[in-house]
Amino acid sequence: MTYPPEPWVLRGQMYVSLWLVPRAALPPLSDGLARDVRPVTIGGRAVVGTAWVGYEPGGVLHYREVLAAILVRAGLRPRVSITHIWVDDPVSREGGRALWGIPKELADIALTAPTDGAWGTATARTTAGVFVRALLRSGRRLPGRWPVRFTVTQRLDTRTRNTPVRCHARLATAAAAWEVEPTGPLAYLAGRRPLLTVRLRDVRLVFGTGPSSRS
Repeated sequence: MTYPPEPWVLRGQMYVSLWLVPRAALPPLSDGLARDVRPVTIGGRAVVGTAWVGYEPGGVLHYREVLAAILVRAGLRPRVSITHIWVDDPVSREGGRALWGIPKELADIALTAPTDGAWGTATARTTAGVFVRALLRSGRRLPGRWPVRFTVTQRLDTRTRNTPVRCHARLATAAAAWEVEPTGPLAYLAGRRPLLTVRLRDVRLVFGTGPSSRS
């Protein structure tokens, strides 16, 4: 299957939630990665990020995704490791796996944006059924466009692959009520509430680098 070369330039909207989860409840990092990084903990709790994303026309691909990632560190250097991610586009799935070692799976994902103070909805379903859903609400918009930079670290074949991500977006406060299936792949979040949620609007995201600067 043909997929775009890196970097991927993507445009869209995101709802990002941050959670504090007991380290003992975390899913394991991918094989080999645990030797290179370890979760960042605060009082025995790890920082987990989840996101609902709708990538729109105007980027190299347009699709929807839901993901969960852990904040980790390599020495003192912060990294983000994606442990679970589902997309509704086979091209995105194959490209994410081949280029960066991101463990993308396929799912049917429905996103309905909130309007006029009403809650929006998000649902992800596989052949086994719905495994996560959420109510999403946007709040006060913050002025300006904000830069966000981080590095995604994954295991690709037999090595650790560090991929830069650069993003500019308009920010808004938000709320998210997650409902996670307790027997599903995100079971470690079932019954928990996120610490905070933000909305990233009009996102322009650059994922990856050119061939000469890969690490």
